[in-house]
Amino acid sequence: MRRFIEGEGRHQVTLLPECLDDYIGEDNPVRVVDVFVDELDLAELGFGGVAPAATGRPSYHPAVLLKIYVYGYLNRIQSSRRLEREAQRNVELMWLTGRLAPDFKTIADFRRDNGKGIRNVCKQFVAMCRELNLFSQAIVAIDGSKFKAVNNRDKNFTPHKLEQRMKQIDESIERYLNALDTADRTQASEPEGKTKHLQEKLRKLKRQMKYLREIGERLEQQPDEQLSLTDQDARSMATSGRGTGMVGYNVQLSVDTKHHLIVAHEVTNLGHDRTQLANMSFQSKDAIGVQELDAIADRGYYKGPEILKCVEAGITPFVPKTMTSDNKAKGLYDQRDFVYIKDANEYRCPAGEKLPYRMLSTEHDMKLGVYWSSNCRTCAQRSQCTAGKERRVRRWEHEDVLDTMQSRLDANPGKMKQRRCTVEHVFGTLKFWMGSAYFLMKRLKNVGTEMSLHVLSNNLRRLINILGVEQVMMAIRRRAV
Repeated sequence: MRRFIEGEGRHQVTLLPECLDDYIGEDNPVRVVDVFVDELDLAELGFGGVAPAATGRPSYHPAVLLKIYVYGYLNRIQSSRRLEREAQRNVELMWLTGRLAPDFKTIADFRRDNGKGIRNVCKQFVAMCRELNLFSQAIVAIDGSKFKAVNNRDKNFTPHKLEQRMKQIDESIERYLNALDTADRTQASEPEGKTKHLQEKLRKLKRQMKYLREIGERLEQQPDEQLSLTDQDARSMATSGRGTGMVGYNVQLSVDTKHHLIVAHEVTNLGHDRTQLANMSFQSKDAIGVQELDAIADRGYYKGPEILKCVEAGITPFVPKTMTSDNKAKGLYDQRDFVYIKDANEYRCPAGEKLPYRMLSTEHDMKLGVYWSSNCRTCAQRSQCTAGKERRVRRWEHEDVLDTMQSRLDANPGKMKQRRCTVEHVFGTLKFWMGSAYFLMKRLKNVGTEMSLHVLSNNLRRLINILGVEQVMMAIRRRAV
């Protein structure tokens, strides 16, 4: 081993033992975790066990367990069993906890029982970023993404899935019955073991059919006609790939466009984003602490009442309009070909005819004005317009809000690119750091707690990259004074 760098002997005894602090550099992010948690008022944030019990076995202070979790999520270690092992061998964790090594059950119970406190810590960190003036632009990008839950696809049932599985079992039973009939006709040449094997297969399939019928009875009692056996709150959701999907949760994020810090987040089990624009915008506005806010989202958030709520609250939304009509694909005119004339409260069709206001209707709690012309039957372009008696155009009573938003988008064509470069990058980073399993906990409330830890660790990494370890520690200490 000559002329190589050599290490120390494993059994060499040192006269003066080295200090554990010597192993942790001054620019190590673990020092930020230590300072951040020490400066929190855990009792005020909602953590239990801050005051020790007068009797019984002494417990770990919540600050120690919170430090373990923040460090773990900051370093892609989310499992309580892995955190237990790391606390016993990881020098950084030894330094952070004072060489305490709680068992995995204690670590797991802390995360489960202190969901409110953990979510408040995440909000507290966002408030600190606001005080550091990191949200000066007051522009956020909002998006949702599907995250896998602890629930196999085979353990999730919908009426369609149940029907298809029962159909497959029926076909299998029919196939095995035909095979048994063949075996009976050729008994001399067919081995007896094969017949027993076929009969066992049939018994197994009949048990599966009975099990599916029981699932069907439970499925009828579900309000949304969906049943998950492992995680009862997880839902089957379609993803961007055609014909694909997963059983999981829909995670909503609102991300600051300047520093890519997550301003607000929420976990839902709805498979769409249509009802989340106002909710996420309001949370973002409160978190940033401004009176006016720009919110950019994709067309999945386009819903008139949601956009109206934002405008009334001083939020400027940028959401592209959805094209739900397939008239263009059929070679027909769609509503974009009809021009609204505000002064006369009427539409002008592609043929130049006027469609005056006729009546008011209500659909999905929205008041819609209905416009049509009496000259449609004699129009030369009728075949390109409608197959009915006349072409009717509907206009929401607050349609001018949507028209104004579309004008803003036309004047700012780079908004959608800004959204993609902001929030989709954060989703990609989170999923990469979470690994293939995504969520480890079950039920919506607990999954929300786990997501808060991921958001906190993401924001902590971003802040350290922006300011550096020393500046972040100084900011935390100044805030606590």
